[in-house]
Amino acid sequence: MRFCGATGRLVIALVSLHASAAPPLPRLDAEQAATVSGLSSGAYMAVQVHVAQSSRIKGAGALAGGPYYCAQGSLWTAYYNCMKPGSFMPLPSLATLKTATDRLAADGRIDPTANLASGRAWLFSGTHDDTVARAVVEELQAFYGAYQTATVLVGDKPAGHAMVTEDAGNKDCGVTRSPFINDCDYDAAGALLQYLAGPLVAPAAAPVGRLQTFDQKPFGGYDISMGDEGFVYIPKDCETQRCRVHVAFHGCLQGKDAINDTFAREAGYNRWADTNRIIVLYPQATARWWWVYNPNGCWDWWGYTGAQYHTRDGAQIRAVMAMLKRLSEPRK
Repeated sequence: MRFCGATGRLVIALVSLHASAAPPLPRLDAEQAATVSGLSSGAYMAVQVHVAQSSRIKGAGALAGGPYYCAQGSLWTAYYNCMKPGSFMPLPSLATLKTATDRLAADGRIDPTANLASGRAWLFSGTHDDTVARAVVEELQAFYGAYQTATVLVGDKPAGHAMVTEDAGNKDCGVTRSPFINDCDYDAAGALLQYLAGPLVAPAAAPVGRLQTFDQKPFGGYDISMGDEGFVYIPKDCETQRCRVHVAFHGCLQGKDAINDTFAREAGYNRWADTNRIIVLYPQATARWWWVYNPNGCWDWWGYTGAQYHTRDGAQIRAVMAMLKRLSEPRK
């Protein structure tokens, strides 16, 4: 069959598009319980998923993130009160946030907060981080403490606003610049995984599993500021054996459309995943400039996807939980 002109070009474009489409997220018979972590907006997202879905999410790691529902549906509050609070723009009080959280649980919009007492939270604040103040991270620790969640706060590393690694990323630990991954001679991914999912055996010298893209559109697309494709890291053992799952949320300006797969490759999770049978899911947010205003590809922790963003009905939370469900389904 021969195609000419505009019709031929359209057919070629459609065939090329189909050929380059990412494969579906695989069914791997993974454990249903999971842990989560993230940087900055990804840290806020990790905390939201943990609190909203605490029956399945057993722990959260948060680098440069604050307490659940800190922004209270306001971009202004998110940017000022919940990142660089001051006397004129203070952090929302712990009592206010706990009252709101307890009400959400009583109304059945999040899982029972009693689950948090058996969970864990690993927190990090760099001493050179001028983007999210240490006081914000300390209030996150106080929030978890109000629910008897076991926590640890690492606050003695000279890091800027970045994912902190042993040897990847910017060589100056104290900077805040793309790709927001800094070589600080400290393995944050390993530390948080050991605290949340340990005890663990030593990591592999280098990743030997499979980092692949997957089609994210069935779970949530551009309308909720999520990219067409996500990443998943699958250790060799997890191709045939049941494994745990950890979800790693990138920060703003750190998704696929900003730095491609750099976060998924260099954040530090994959070496630990290989030797401890942990599948690492890297869902991807994307930038939007109209209708939903999210120009830096941040995760929704202030309400750009709707008023339910921080609850089980939040669009991005639903998307991530659907991904976890897919990973836990029997292999085909």
